[in-house]
Amino acid sequence: MSETGIPSPRSARRVRSRVHGDRLVTIATPDGPSGHPPVAAPSMAGVRLDAWAVANRATVEQHLRTSGALLFRGFEVREAAAFEQVLSSLYGDLVAEHERSSPRHRIAGNVYTSTDHPPDQPIFLHNEMSYATRWPLRLGFCCLTPPGGGGETPIASIREVTKSVPEAIRRRFAEKKIMYVRNYGRGYGLSWQESFQTDSRAEAEAYCRAACLTAEWEGVNRLRTRRVSEAMARHPETGEDLWFNHAVFFHISTLEPSLRAVMTEELSPHDLPTNSFYGDGTPIEPDILDTLRTAYQRAMVAFPWQQGDVLLLDNMLSAHGRAPFSGRRRVAVAMARPVWADQATA
Repeated sequence: MSETGIPSPRSARRVRSRVHGDRLVTIATPDGPSGHPPVAAPSMAGVRLDAWAVANRATVEQHLRTSGALLFRGFEVREAAAFEQVLSSLYGDLVAEHERSSPRHRIAGNVYTSTDHPPDQPIFLHNEMSYATRWPLRLGFCCLTPPGGGGETPIASIREVTKSVPEAIRRRFAEKKIMYVRNYGRGYGLSWQESFQTDSRAEAEAYCRAACLTAEWEGVNRLRTRRVSEAMARHPETGEDLWFNHAVFFHISTLEPSLRAVMTEELSPHDLPTNSFYGDGTPIEPDILDTLRTAYQRAMVAFPWQQGDVLLLDNMLSAHGRAPFSGRRRVAVAMARPVWADQATA
């Protein structure tokens, strides 16, 4: 157990380890609270993660379906190109970013910085792109440079979150649904050019039509989009109905208090960079948002990054976030296996 109370792979219960037939890699469950990802570590020097993962793809996928996450440690994946090779070896073509909601930049190929959000601000737990009509089923993170302090990528079991959402709240969202409102060009957040990765209004409008977004222009650079979505989605492999949305993450009440105060003083609820409402545009009650935030936080676990770590997530079974940090943190992200909303109707 580390000084922070977070289990480390060195404290893993080897009695619970699985040693595969090739005896190259052990997969163990760490000591400590439930929810921490199994840790895969090489049994000898020189094991290439990309080659081992491809040869043992069924094992990797079994752990992802069971635990929602798998941490590879000790494989010395220290460059973005090596990380991209691991993900592309497992899943083929990686998913390029679309309808971006966080500031980030491309490192190489379809590998990006995990986020360029200010280091002193936390990022709340969320499922990548659950606000969109298409999201990645597989999400990979790689620690290229560990932070000086903090900077964990906490995760939470969506199975546990789903269990913690009261039935009355589930019924309310099933009836009313969720509306995501995004505003571009008002001085906060991303520009529409950054989000849609184009300078062409026509291309942005075409994307909006295909993605079931209502687009309203105000002048050249101001754009508002709305989309009404379900709160639950069905996992395409396990068949589970899961709490899968951006209702809490996009809501103004989840922002850091000082930033929230500045924004709400200048902008109305429907003019904020991101905000969420019921599907009819009415506000979501504060006590319901508090209940949902608590459900995520109760399921949250975290571990310190080590250089070369690769964390693989099932994006529908695990939420992720980011803790504030000091020093120079460089964590890369890559996405794979796109799922369309109409394939995941709960």
